[in-house]
Amino acid sequence: MQPDTVRIGGASGFWGDASRATPQLLAGGNLDFIVYDYLAEITMSIMARARAEDGNSGYARDFVSVAMADNLDEIARQGVRIVANAGGVNPRACAAALEALIGERSLNLAVACVTGDDLLDRAAGLAGEGIVEMFSGESFPSAERVQSINAYFGAFPIARALDLGADIVITGRCVDSAVTLGACIHSFGWPADAWDRLAAGSLAGHILECGPQATGGNFTDWQLVADEIDRLGYPVAEVGADGRVVCTKPVDTGGLVSIGTVAEQMLYEIGDPQDYVLPDVRCDFSNVSLGEAGKDRVELTGATGRPPADTYKVCATYQDEFRGGTLMTYYGIDAHAKALAQSSAIFRASRQTLRDLGMPDFSATSVEVIGAEGHYGKFRKVDGSREVVVKVAAKHADPKGIGVLLKETVGLGLATPPGLCGFQSGRPRPSPVVRLFSFLIEKSRAPAAIEMNGRRVE
Repeated sequence: MQPDTVRIGGASGFWGDASRATPQLLAGGNLDFIVYDYLAEITMSIMARARAEDGNSGYARDFVSVAMADNLDEIARQGVRIVANAGGVNPRACAAALEALIGERSLNLAVACVTGDDLLDRAAGLAGEGIVEMFSGESFPSAERVQSINAYFGAFPIARALDLGADIVITGRCVDSAVTLGACIHSFGWPADAWDRLAAGSLAGHILECGPQATGGNFTDWQLVADEIDRLGYPVAEVGADGRVVCTKPVDTGGLVSIGTVAEQMLYEIGDPQDYVLPDVRCDFSNVSLGEAGKDRVELTGATGRPPADTYKVCATYQDEFRGGTLMTYYGIDAHAKALAQSSAIFRASRQTLRDLGMPDFSATSVEVIGAEGHYGKFRKVDGSREVVVKVAAKHADPKGIGVLLKETVGLGLATPPGLCGFQSGRPRPSPVVRLFSFLIEKSRAPAAIEMNGRRVE
């Protein structure tokens, strides 16, 4: 029998979110699902590098070792179902690690993983198709530079995994809101052409996907929650079969659920509110009404949807040279001028060393003086900044070129104007620059599959 309403808690907005989220939501009780969003484009490239070094890596390990390990018994006791895109570029390894943990605890929990979004093994073929970046028009990078290629899946594979009896669903790359929408589709049996309800479920997922940003985090009126930042409640969405959504949080937690907090999150990172494009539905949030439905309860109605495109958005990441830099702190009279003088000296010395080594110049350089209001378009008067931090950084085709910059930066530490009082801890190392390449691919070319209990379901 289908429920009228499901309660879904959002326990993660990024890889590294607070470990208190899961126990807080479980302590609040009465949840049907807890969902986790771990992935961003740079996260995928980090996970891809980890997988290249270790075939059992490439996923959010702390999802298994912390979020699940510390709470799995209570999750099983309450019967809360879990949906997480913690699989990153290796959902099978994530699922296997979780199954091992479940076995150690002798718990009766079924794990499913959604696969098919990872297209990295097609890099060479895609490079030869004349694909261009959907925003810049750049050509597809050479295959050897590509680190990850992932299609943004939607919610229906998640719903299907839940239909098959999964207690925990692990996915690779899917749109952030899909972990919530998948739970709704499964719970209410929404069909693929229920555009308005799919839009409403996506809206609920969008409110949950950034964790406490919906309960007072990153909030314009931050003073209202300033004394409770350390204990902000994680968001809960109550979603009705008719598409009604109420956003709230566990009782006795900090923060605020108001029209302001929810409205700001609703408009966060969606581009055009009248055409928010997702794999399952094109959403129009421009007519959404928000109303207070009690203390820390906001009701959202009016989301509408249209049929989706027949393509997935795909994001590839690729290596584009190397970068490195450091931070230095100056104090005293003319601190700003001292910082600029030292930065100029560092680059003059570095460029001379590069010439001596027969190496090319830096492809890009950066000097930022923090504390002189340079980020606002103009610096303060020189005598108005008596305490600044200067960031010196550069980009080079060879990591050795970045090594030259970092060595010269430290080497000039005693040749500086007076007032240098701190370096970034330790000597930094060159790091690869990872760039994003986005394009579209026909959905038929990236079929999803569900793997569960040794079975594979297309």
